[in-house]
Amino acid sequence: MARVAIVTGGTRGIGKAICLALQEDGVTVVANYGGNEEKAKAFTEETGIPAYKWDVGDHQATLAGCERVEQEVGPIDIVVNNAGITRDGTLQRMSFEDWDEVIRINLGGCFNMAKACFPAMRERKWGRIVNIGSINGQAGQYGQVNYAAAKSGIHGFTKALAQEGAKYGVTVNAIAPGYIDTDMVAAVPENVLQKIVSRIPIGRLGHAHEIARGVAFLCAEDGAFVTGSTLSINGGQHMY
Repeated sequence: MARVAIVTGGTRGIGKAICLALQEDGVTVVANYGGNEEKAKAFTEETGIPAYKWDVGDHQATLAGCERVEQEVGPIDIVVNNAGITRDGTLQRMSFEDWDEVIRINLGGCFNMAKACFPAMRERKWGRIVNIGSINGQAGQYGQVNYAAAKSGIHGFTKALAQEGAKYGVTVNAIAPGYIDTDMVAAVPENVLQKIVSRIPIGRLGHAHEIARGVAFLCAEDGAFVTGSTLSINGGQHMY
């Protein structure tokens, strides 16, 4: 029987690529999305992957959403926490709402999804959780104290939960993408984007499918000995 995966923020960008990579590997995939119903509908029509709407930053909505997926699709074996937003600005200009919303969704979403799915994975003695962090959570980024804090928090969350899951066959890992050619990066002004690319040793932006293949490996049966790790996929921009 095929494993069941849920990818948050899964209907576009990196999330969509992850859904397709897991589907290609024979996984039964479900996408979660938070807002754009038109794009979610188009995604399902194109891929055949069902899309379920809820706000991952809402604890009760996440518990209810995952329960519905389990009833309609099957027990959730794989969780990819990809959903994320930005509310950029220097600390001087950043409102508390800008801070709170990014932490609530980007970091809180990981906690909410884990609370919904981790206990049953533990009971079944098999599970994969992959959290999408960021190069900016590793190195920091001007004008992103909220986003950098949330993504850095994801890396710590990953290591701590991995220790809880290890003896139960549940692996927990993170991927820290660099700058990828998604809609989020496309919104960056051209002159700023050129400066970013000039700092990437490989000399280009990454592609969503390159992140997706990393996720697929960590979710595979033979990824069982990798846990508590953060895989950097950034073209050499940040090495440590």
